[in-house]
Amino acid sequence: MDFLWRAVGGGHYRVSLTNLQFSKEKSQSSPLHAHVRKGRRSRLGLCEKRPLGGARGKAERYAEWRVSQLRLQRRVFCPPGHGPNAELTAEVSAPLRMQLRWTQRGMMWLGALLALLLCSSLKGQENSFTINSIHMQILPQNTVQNGENLTLQCLVDVSTTSPVQPLHQVLFYKDDVLLRNVSSRTNRESYLIPHVRVCDSGRYKCTVKLNNKEKATPEYEVWVKGVSDPRVTLDKKEVIEGGVVVVNCSVPEEKAPVHFTIEKFELNIRSAKKKREKASQNQNFVTLEFTVEEQDRAIFFQCQAKIFSGSNVESSRPMRSELVTVRESFSNPKFHIIPEGKITEGDDLQVKCTVQVTHQAQSFPEIIIQKDREIVAHNSLSSEAVYSVMATTEHNGNYTCKVEASRISKVSSVVVNITELFSKPKLESSATHLDQGENLNLWCSIPGAPPANFTIQKGGMTVSQTQNFSKRVAEWDSGLYTCVAGVGRVVKRSNTVQITVCEMLSKPSIFHDSRSEVIKGQTIEVSCQSINGTAPIFYQLSNTSKPVANQSMGSNEPAIFRDKPTKDVEYWCSADNCHSHSKMFSEVLRVKVIAPVDEAKLSILLKEEVESGMPIVLRCSVSEGSSPITYKFYKGKESKPFHQETLNATLAIWHEDTASKEHEGQYYCTASNRANLSKHVIQSNTLTIRGKRSQQQNAV
Repeated sequence: MDFLWRAVGGGHYRVSLTNLQFSKEKSQSSPLHAHVRKGRRSRLGLCEKRPLGGARGKAERYAEWRVSQLRLQRRVFCPPGHGPNAELTAEVSAPLRMQLRWTQRGMMWLGALLALLLCSSLKGQENSFTINSIHMQILPQNTVQNGENLTLQCLVDVSTTSPVQPLHQVLFYKDDVLLRNVSSRTNRESYLIPHVRVCDSGRYKCTVKLNNKEKATPEYEVWVKGVSDPRVTLDKKEVIEGGVVVVNCSVPEEKAPVHFTIEKFELNIRSAKKKREKASQNQNFVTLEFTVEEQDRAIFFQCQAKIFSGSNVESSRPMRSELVTVRESFSNPKFHIIPEGKITEGDDLQVKCTVQVTHQAQSFPEIIIQKDREIVAHNSLSSEAVYSVMATTEHNGNYTCKVEASRISKVSSVVVNITELFSKPKLESSATHLDQGENLNLWCSIPGAPPANFTIQKGGMTVSQTQNFSKRVAEWDSGLYTCVAGVGRVVKRSNTVQITVCEMLSKPSIFHDSRSEVIKGQTIEVSCQSINGTAPIFYQLSNTSKPVANQSMGSNEPAIFRDKPTKDVEYWCSADNCHSHSKMFSEVLRVKVIAPVDEAKLSILLKEEVESGMPIVLRCSVSEGSSPITYKFYKGKESKPFHQETLNATLAIWHEDTASKEHEGQYYCTASNRANLSKHVIQSNTLTIRGKRSQQQNAV
């Protein structure tokens, strides 16, 4: 609804009740006079006005009634700077869609009266408001299936003294992140999340702000169940054995990270042939390569996506790909055995393995023929491999043909039976252990006694061209003997017989590496050796009282024994080998053991207090030591002994017939023999001698 009037300052102004905005028009005559602030807009109500003359009539009362019908802005106040002389400023944002036409001059009076009445009613008033409550509804419910629509409704209850609802802000949050900010005058605002996904799970709330007042709802947990169906695409629909199929699995409408499981299936088989898993941290898809195996014929792939949502794991439905057709690169291998039927030793045996290669193969596969684990033939230049040999019973067994090309391997097997022409020969001997000079008899035989050619061999050398062999043996006749028998082209080797010829031992010699004398406690090495005789040789070292040690030698080198004798001792050794003769004994080895001097002691035979003129007798003795022993007597700190002698005894005596004052002091002795090194000389205890006056000296 628009009104046009002329302001006091001149010019005409248009008032639109749709927006209550003012615009200046060209000058037109009008009986209405009012003060209007030119060009000023505001989200405010009507401000102070200058009174107009005239009595209130029906038109004015009608204007008051129309104002009560209009949904004007909730807050009506004067903007800063508007005082008693403020000019008319107004804006109404409520939707008034009144299409009124300006048909007569009286309607202009009605609009002016309406504006003046509103300003008159609001003059000098300040509105109050409060937020009573705020609540959020989640539709259809807090738990929704993936792909459904989710609506968040924020319900606000505001009380105000204004006749119109104030403009307030409604803010929607997810996990404290702002989703939407809307200005509203209504008590209900909605936020639609179409086709929710797992990433939409979380905690939601809404907040209302009204000037400096604010209130928020509690957080509401929203749980999106399930994951949208993954898309499975392949790089090819037909593949050759050994080839690779690239599988792409994606969930375009979900957000990473996503855990994908891709399985390979054979058509009409329930269980998966291969399963691979991969987590994508930054993308909502993965690409994996699957090798096509030789057993694959018609395959497809199935993908499932899983996403972690808080403590829950949401899973999609398994989705399958298109069917992939697998073409053979080569056929399964096939055996051909020649001759067919019965095969006898001596026949020419041919084991052939063939394969058919398709035109799609870029090269021939490798064909391998194995007997047990041994490769007997192979070929990679044609479509067959052949193993040819003269048949013997050793060629009996299972043969395997493997055809391999890159990742593909195909296998087939066949059993070959060879009929024996004659049995394996048997070699026997009169004895396997013989003394040198005894007779050896060997004979070779075949069960059934067919006519055959025989040879007897020792270590690959023929020793006889006949079935039997006899000889007076020497030590060098020891070794491995076999018999070889042949019928036609078939040659067979007998069992092996070990013959040992033993040479009698020579008398062992015994000796040691030390001088004739050995110091007590030191280790000596005693050697025992038989120069002649067949090894191994068994030696035993004994002394006067008991055996010391045993030792086996694989040659004629001396056996070395170690011992620590503590006294004079006699050693001998015995030697024995495979010869039937009894043990051989050595001569006796006598070893002299000298004992070092141990624990020297100095003592005085008379009193420690010696009277002048009386004799002094000192004795130096040892507890153990081999003769001769050197004794030395020392006084005080003198470096040279005042007496020294070497005796074949365990003590030495020094005496002085007439004692005097100069014999007072400290004495000690040392004792040593040839077993003591210079730095190991034994020193005795220290003895103190004190002088004493005689009775005659005391009387004088």
